[in-house]
Amino acid sequence: MTKPTLVSAARSLLLASALTTSALLATAPAQADDAAIKALVKSMSDYLAAQKSISFDMETDLEIVTTEGQRLSLASSGAIELSRPDKIRAERKGGFADVEAVYDGKTLSILGKNLNLYAQIPISGDLDHLVGELRDKYGRPLPAADLLSSDPYKQIMTDVKDVKYLGPGVILGQMCEHVAMRADDVDLQLWIAQGDAPYPCRYTITSRDIPGAPQYSVDIWNWKASTDAGSASFAFSPPAGAQSVDPSKLTDTDELPSHLTPKN
Repeated sequence: MTKPTLVSAARSLLLASALTTSALLATAPAQADDAAIKALVKSMSDYLAAQKSISFDMETDLEIVTTEGQRLSLASSGAIELSRPDKIRAERKGGFADVEAVYDGKTLSILGKNLNLYAQIPISGDLDHLVGELRDKYGRPLPAADLLSSDPYKQIMTDVKDVKYLGPGVILGQMCEHVAMRADDVDLQLWIAQGDAPYPCRYTITSRDIPGAPQYSVDIWNWKASTDAGSASFAFSPPAGAQSVDPSKLTDTDELPSHLTPKN
């Protein structure tokens, strides 16, 4: 008999695991009704919105599917520190970009550290306004933006048609409550820390309306809030030799590099 290859053995193991998981989910009794599940998400949202200062480290994973059908995973690490209502500093470093963004309530400064280029955009308003401007006007969504808004529950639950409680889970050593939600075009998953600080340990978004169902996931750790969050400076100082450019010229600062962006 031919000895199975490592790939075929791995596929068999994954298939068996998937079948077992499907059977468990299909036969598991409901552990919470919709109202209780939504209340769990609401408690997380209320906790986040009540924090005047927040800081955390994060690991992000963007899964895409190429036009040839190959699934790729693009990983980054970063950190965020914010002070409500209108200040934030975000850093993200991956294989294709090393970026820092600072907002002081009046100006957004974006630095491509690996490029030694920076751009500044005049924007006035709170963090909700900043997130909207970046997403809608500049096409530069902020990582974990839903979780940083003044009303995370509204951002997360808009158009959600179905909710499920999947039981406890552990993310980076933190015991969590695992909740899954389904909207018209996306699947959402949240792992919410147990205890007095119900922060999001993992947030996953799967886009079902895009071929290949790409997925974005952020893991959050080293969580600090209110007086424990520290005192980051939200003033921007460009490094020596950095060149100021128009925002349109500051390319390849996103998690998806231009050479992997599908052609229209």
